[in-house]
Amino acid sequence: MIITTTQSVEGKKITAYKGIVFGEVITGVNFIKDFAAGLTNFFGGRSGSYEGELVRAREEALAELQKRAQALGCNAVVGIDIDYEVLGQGNMLMVTASGTAVVVE
Repeated sequence: MIITTTQSVEGKKITAYKGIVFGEVITGVNFIKDFAAGLTNFFGGRSGSYEGELVRAREEALAELQKRAQALGCNAVVGIDIDYEVLGQGNMLMVTASGTAVVVE
């Protein structure tokens, strides 16, 4: 499966557009990660616990998007966009990936 942020795939011809597909992930950030991030905020530096959660959520959203594109009989998704939102009282993270499912030759 080819996934790209561009509107086309270099060297390939898009032969069918099957529609917009999405992959959504909502994940909770637990007390331990909040505490560790609070220490990082106080002392400075990067928050490895939040970064790891963000990477995992993004990978899961892209995997879900690919699965939905495959269900439509597609072999590529173009125009990928990834959005991040904080939900609730700041303890939930939502990652949404969207793009156009296509067939390329």
